[in-house]
Amino acid sequence: MALSTKRVAIIGGGPAGLMAAEVLSQQGVQVDLFDAMPSVGRKFLQAGKGGMNITHSEAFPDFVNRYRHRQQEMLPLLQAFDANALRQWSHELGFDTFVGSSGRVFPTDMRAAPMLRTWLQRLRESGVKFHVRHRWLGWNEQQQLLFATPDGETSVAVDAVLLALGGGSWSRLGSDGTWVPLLQARNIAVAPLQAANCGFELAWSDDFRSRFAGTPMKTVVANLVDREGKLTERQGEFVITERGVEGSLIYVFAAELRDQLTQNGKATLTLDLLPHKSPARIEQELRSRGAKSLSTQLKSKVGIDGVKAALLRECLSKETFTNEAQLAAAIKQFPLQVLRTTPMDEAISTAGGVCFSALNAQLMLNAMPGTFCAGEMLDWEAPTGGYLLTGCFASGYVAAHGITKWLSAQE
Repeated sequence: MALSTKRVAIIGGGPAGLMAAEVLSQQGVQVDLFDAMPSVGRKFLQAGKGGMNITHSEAFPDFVNRYRHRQQEMLPLLQAFDANALRQWSHELGFDTFVGSSGRVFPTDMRAAPMLRTWLQRLRESGVKFHVRHRWLGWNEQQQLLFATPDGETSVAVDAVLLALGGGSWSRLGSDGTWVPLLQARNIAVAPLQAANCGFELAWSDDFRSRFAGTPMKTVVANLVDREGKLTERQGEFVITERGVEGSLIYVFAAELRDQLTQNGKATLTLDLLPHKSPARIEQELRSRGAKSLSTQLKSKVGIDGVKAALLRECLSKETFTNEAQLAAAIKQFPLQVLRTTPMDEAISTAGGVCFSALNAQLMLNAMPGTFCAGEMLDWEAPTGGYLLTGCFASGYVAAHGITKWLSAQE
C-alpha cells in the first residue's frame, strides 16, 4: 500500500510536530495535526520575542556537549538534522540567517511570526490539515485517539501517531504535562518533569526586594563545580527578582544547581563581582580609604555600588565588613546560595519526560508500535542559545522518517 493512502496524526503544534508534518507531507502521507490551543506554534512565537534564536554556530562536538547527560541519545538525532540543516531549512523557507556576536544564529529580521506564518502556509499547501482546540484525552476502547473539542468528544483512527506534546512549562501556551499520566497508564517510562532554564528563589529581605527587584546585575563572572568536579565559568549578567534571581547567566547553571538542590538540599553559585580586579588590588583599595566611609570607598575607589553593594550588605556578615581581606575575598568569590527553583510552569523549558529506554532509534515507543514521540516531551534538556529549538526540530525530523519507515514495513 502506498504512503499516500496512509494517515498520520500529529498531536502538538510546536517545532517538533510541525517539522514532522513537513517531512511526512513531502513523502505523500496524509497528515492531520491536532493542538489543544486556538492556534499552533505559540511557544515558538514566545521564544522569538527577544529575537528568534533558532540555533547556534559552534562546532558540532561542543554543540552536542550542551545536552549534558543525554549527549549519547541526542547525538544521532543531531547528526540527522544539525544546526547547518536547520539554517538551510530556514533559507529554503525564505529567511536568511546570520551569526550574532555570541555565536547564536538568528533570521535576519529577528522575528518568529513571519517565519511561522510562512511555514504554516507551506504546510497547508502540502496538504497538512490543522485541527485546533482539540485536547488529547488518550485512547478510546477501540484504541482510537480521543479528543475533547468545543463540539464534544471525538475519536480519530489513523495508521500512526506522533506525540509532540511539549514539556510542563508555560501551560498557558499549551505545554502543561497532562500527557504524563496517559502514558504512565500504558506502562511507558516517564522521568519526572522538572524546571530547566529557570530562575531560583533566595531569601531576600523585604528592603532588598522592594529596592532592587527587576535590577540587572551586570558584568559578573559566575562559576560552579559540578558533581564530577568539573568547573564551569561564564561571564554575563542576570536580574534580581522579587523571589530571587533569573536571566541568561543563571540559566547556564540552572540544570546543575537544580540537581545539586535535589541531591544535597542546597546549592551555591559563586560570583566574581569585579572580574577585572584581583583580590590583592581590591584589598589595597579598601585599606586606602582613610577617613572615608566604607560605602564611599566601595563606590569611588573599588567600583562597588548600587545593587552589588546592596547584595554584599544583604548576604555578608557584619564582621566581614570590618576585615578588608575577607571583604575583598567575598567580592571575588561571593556565595549566592539558592533555595529552590522557581515554579516549573515559569521555566523556559523542562527536563524529564519519556525515557529514551522506552523508545527505539526511530523514536517509536517499544510498547506501542506505530506511536512515536518527539520534542520537549522526551527526557532531555539543553540551555538557551538555540539548542532547545534544534533538539526539537531534530527529534521531529527523525521521528517523521521513522514513521515513514514503519508505515512502509506494514505494507
